[in-house]
Amino acid sequence: MKIKSVKFEKTYYRYFEPFTISLGTHEDQENIEVRIELEDGTVGYGEASTLFVISGETVDIMMQVEKTVQEMILDEHVESYGKLFSRLQQLRATPAIKAAVEYAIIDAFCKRFGIKPYQFFGGATNYVETDLTVGIMDLEKTLKKVKKIYSDGFRKIKIKVGKNFKEDIERVVESKKIAPDAVFIVDANQGFTPKQAIEFAKALHSERVEVVVYEQPVNRHDVEGLKLVRFNSPYPVAADESVFTRYDALKLIKEEAVDFINIKLMKSGISDALAIVHLAQSSNVQLMIGCMGESSLGITQSIHFAAGTGAFAYHDLDAHLSLNEKVFRGDFKQEGPHIYLT
Repeated sequence: MKIKSVKFEKTYYRYFEPFTISLGTHEDQENIEVRIELEDGTVGYGEASTLFVISGETVDIMMQVEKTVQEMILDEHVESYGKLFSRLQQLRATPAIKAAVEYAIIDAFCKRFGIKPYQFFGGATNYVETDLTVGIMDLEKTLKKVKKIYSDGFRKIKIKVGKNFKEDIERVVESKKIAPDAVFIVDANQGFTPKQAIEFAKALHSERVEVVVYEQPVNRHDVEGLKLVRFNSPYPVAADESVFTRYDALKLIKEEAVDFINIKLMKSGISDALAIVHLAQSSNVQLMIGCMGESSLGITQSIHFAAGTGAFAYHDLDAHLSLNEKVFRGDFKQEGPHIYLT
């Protein structure tokens, strides 16, 4: 069945509260919805979401790619998705658009043949458990938010750090006291030097904080620094911003610089994300899956990918919970941290 049309549309959301990481503060989010229609009227949807400080993409830049994508895939058979994915590899400067278009193709394909996307990805399960993220804020606000998250049933909590060394240590240590049986993912978003990152990890360890993933502690380009932290940290070290493509992942695996890789479809697209899964599984490197600023429509993509592959130890799929969406568009049901595909 041929692809008849491809359309991009801007969407806009406000965060319920400002969201701060070491790279800056975000109060709103612009995304792009991708709509692919087949000759028989079947429609597949995808969403592109990005943070300029991470990927260098803006919504205006991504919108300019619409005509290029049309030239790549219009009048092609959706069943030839492998060929289309190869063509879409050219969208190196707009990985979020690549992800959205690839998923829209998969969504249309699955609707055409009466299966769910998670089954397309392998059908390992139709369920994931997500963490919930606490941005950088003062101690009082941090503890109030952690208490609410914990009372809502979340036992995996992600805390952003990387702006103030001493305050960040206090925020994590005190959070552990009010969430005693929770485990923590600590994400510095490149905020530390290698020396600071090692000292930070050792300080938390001395307070017996259970950190299951220590995410992107140093600059994304500092492979040697990342490796130094990995071999001197009591916690497993993950690369996030350091890994966009399969080639980034291969380099870090060969350098023995990581214990974990955080895959985000918005950084890698579907095709590279699948390749990274296979590389990691072949190299005894563990995986987590994260998100940018996706709405419920975009988060659906990662839920299907994560559930279908069954490849991830931890899931950080909570962006939609921070956005003020007027209409919920996911095909999943969420009960606290538990997400079920419908």
